[in-house]
Amino acid sequence: MFRALSPTTARWRPLEGEGLEHLTISPVDGAGIRATSVLIGERGGRPYGVRYVIDCDPLWTVLAFTVDTTEGQRLSLTSDARGHWRDADGTALPAFDGCIDIDLAGTPFTNTLPIRRLGLTPKDGTVKFTMLYVPFDTFEPFPDGQNYTCLAQDQLYRYEAEDRSFTAELPVDEDGLVTDYPTLFLRL
Repeated sequence: MFRALSPTTARWRPLEGEGLEHLTISPVDGAGIRATSVLIGERGGRPYGVRYVIDCDPLWTVLAFTVDTTEGQRLSLTSDARGHWRDADGTALPAFDGCIDIDLAGTPFTNTLPIRRLGLTPKDGTVKFTMLYVPFDTFEPFPDGQNYTCLAQDQLYRYEAEDRSFTAELPVDEDGLVTDYPTLFLRL
């Protein structure tokens, strides 16, 4: 069982290219969890700088997130915690129905969300998710199929992308934060 959340910080760097992420996670007055992060990096030779805020309920279900770029782009969405999303103007986004968790490109933190939310054990087998994926090149979200398998409870998880040949075994710490993301990120 992961430890109860207290204010926590983590930093990751990409294994290729320049970059750094600084993340802070804090309980929010017993009402949930807030993750704030600033990160710089590059993807496909294109540099990016972003700040994101993710608000979750106490069980790690995403309720809202905002991503701001250094170029002035902003994406801000809210969820009813049951996979129904709305934009900043309150307009329903039915294309994302069923996406409970989010995956922001450029950060290993969002892998923590389904891991902590479900508390998977090795007996659970592979669990399929439809994530709300936000690429850092276009900032146009789309549904993305991903699979998670617990290999060692509260210690090691396998991530598999459904649309491409990519698999990674993700060790996590006592907070459920990724410590090493083979080929992509390393925790500092």
